[in-house]
Amino acid sequence: MAERYADWTTLGPQVQVQSFRDYLPEGERAAALQSFDVIVAMRERTPFPAQLVEALPRLRLLVTTGLRNLAIDLDACSRQGIVVCGAPGSSDANTATAELAWAHILALFKNLTVEDANMRRGLWQTGMPRPLAGKCLGVLGLGKLGTAVAQVGKAFGMQVQAWSPNLTAERAEAAGAQFVSKHELFANADVISVHLILSERTRNVVDAAALAAMKPTAFLVNTSRAGLVDQAALLDALRKGRIAGAGLDVFAEEPLPPTDTLRALDNVVLTPHLGYVSPENFTAFYRSALEAVQAWMAGKPVRVLNA
Repeated sequence: MAERYADWTTLGPQVQVQSFRDYLPEGERAAALQSFDVIVAMRERTPFPAQLVEALPRLRLLVTTGLRNLAIDLDACSRQGIVVCGAPGSSDANTATAELAWAHILALFKNLTVEDANMRRGLWQTGMPRPLAGKCLGVLGLGKLGTAVAQVGKAFGMQVQAWSPNLTAERAEAAGAQFVSKHELFANADVISVHLILSERTRNVVDAAALAAMKPTAFLVNTSRAGLVDQAALLDALRKGRIAGAGLDVFAEEPLPPTDTLRALDNVVLTPHLGYVSPENFTAFYRSALEAVQAWMAGKPVRVLNA
């Protein structure tokens, strides 16, 4: 796919370019990547912990799409003399993720995935769709993404509430939302949409207590990072029907294993980390990555993340 979105031939005939179309399992990565001087990684799809970094003696440049990648051990790269550079995407990336969040919300409220599956089995109207107007949308994290999601909620006639560790009532009001406490957000919302950056401060911010505060008719949608949600607590809540369902685009292990329990639940909507995936964003990603490689070859690396 990478070769479709940037002209890698501009690197010159002395550079050989190889693309990996399929996911590299953990046990195969070192052998598959050890001959490369430069690697371009698509977001966090392939982690680069210290153990892998140290097994790649030839590697001198690691480019990640995006300007933040928690799956790369930057300190290990620095110790190995590897320059790590970022490659920004397009300005519509936030819009695409917000759109996907709303696809999940609508699918859950309208029971779309279950009704679609049942229609294909020859059945007819097996559930009761629910309206969004008048319901409460809880936005966890009111940055650019959360604000975009909140605006659509207002357009649907929903009450919008928001919370994050640093959010203020004034900022929430400016985004068209009501600032509430974390407990109030989870207790009041008919659907929670998660839009926080993953850090040690926010890891498992959606914990067992937060899920327990939710209405049994409420939904959770996560298009941000799996680490923001206590995965064991979420699975327990879904299996026991303590919440009505979830829309998930991100997972603790990606790709999601074929036998993962989530695949067997009928109260979840699952997508394969599509939030940032669009032709426009991939074009920007790979052209920025190509620019980073060219700059490094010229001895002037750009957007260095481990400087």
